Amino acid sequence: MATASKVTRIKASSSTPRKVSKKTPKVKKERKAPTNPFIKTLFAIGGYFRGAWIELRLVRWPTRSATWGLTFAVILFSAFFVVVILLLDILFKFLFEIILK
Repeated sequence: MATASKVTRIKASSSTPRKVSKKTPKVKKERKAPTNPFIKTLFAIGGYFRGAWIELRLVRWPTRSATWGLTFAVILFSAFFVVVILLLDILFKFLFEIILK
């Protein structure tokens, strides 16, 4: 028999969730590409930046407090592993000195 399990959702921030827009950004119709290679390249670069801007508008950016919390987590995580690697380095140096004597 299968038992029902309760699902607990974990939120990244304590603030109320923001309303996510369901609208998709309007994209203009593609123009006919010119035959000049230089102009084609300019159109391609412009299309890249236009697409990047559309994607950036769809991103759900974190709040300031969430950003600081994650920044401190990365710094603590990095400091922990710096200490672990330094301790391992000291240990291996000590062991090699004992072996080589």
